[in-house]
Amino acid sequence: MIEHPVGKPVDPSTPTGEPASIIEGEDVRLRRPDPADADALFAATHGDAASEGVWAYMAYGPWRDRRAMAGWIASTVDSADPWWWTAERAGTPVGMAALLNRDEANRRVEIGHIWYAPTAQRTIANTEVAYLLLGESFDRLASRRVEWKCDALNERSRVAALRLGFTFEGIFRNHMIVKGHNRDTAWYAMTDEEWPAARSRLEGWLYKTPREDGKPVRPLT
Repeated sequence: MIEHPVGKPVDPSTPTGEPASIIEGEDVRLRRPDPADADALFAATHGDAASEGVWAYMAYGPWRDRRAMAGWIASTVDSADPWWWTAERAGTPVGMAALLNRDEANRRVEIGHIWYAPTAQRTIANTEVAYLLLGESFDRLASRRVEWKCDALNERSRVAALRLGFTFEGIFRNHMIVKGHNRDTAWYAMTDEEWPAARSRLEGWLYKTPREDGKPVRPLT
């Protein structure tokens, strides 16, 4: 009988349950969305080219007015996949994020739909939100693989993926049509074997402050 190589054995048990409704960090808090979030989020991401640049690589936004954005946020409230959160800092909504494409049978999930008001970009909030979502995915939902996908032209997202500890896996060419434009998608992933080292590194950036030299830790953003 010819023997063929196969992958290592995997526990076939499938985790059950849904993502947490609230995830607490030190700088940010993730909670389920509320249409009232549009009051702060619309004002922070509309009105000029710089603010509306938030939506350059998203499949949605900007909106014509606050009410329209509130209607869109309302559609995310009861969604199970994607499972959405609003990110808050000091009680103020500063962005949103989600887990999506969850495959419980294969214990795989994607982190995505991440966007922030310009005031929260390039701050520690970016790193802590990603850290919290990775922890939710690996530690509570027992994922074996977490994916990160973005427009191949979105250099900021691609750099962030590598800094967080994801591995680049390739470009899906002509993957999507977004707002009438072609999107080639850059594909990244992290496995459960890689997570402990990434978690330790992220916690060092986020929480072990100040450094021995007295300077603050530079956020991984």
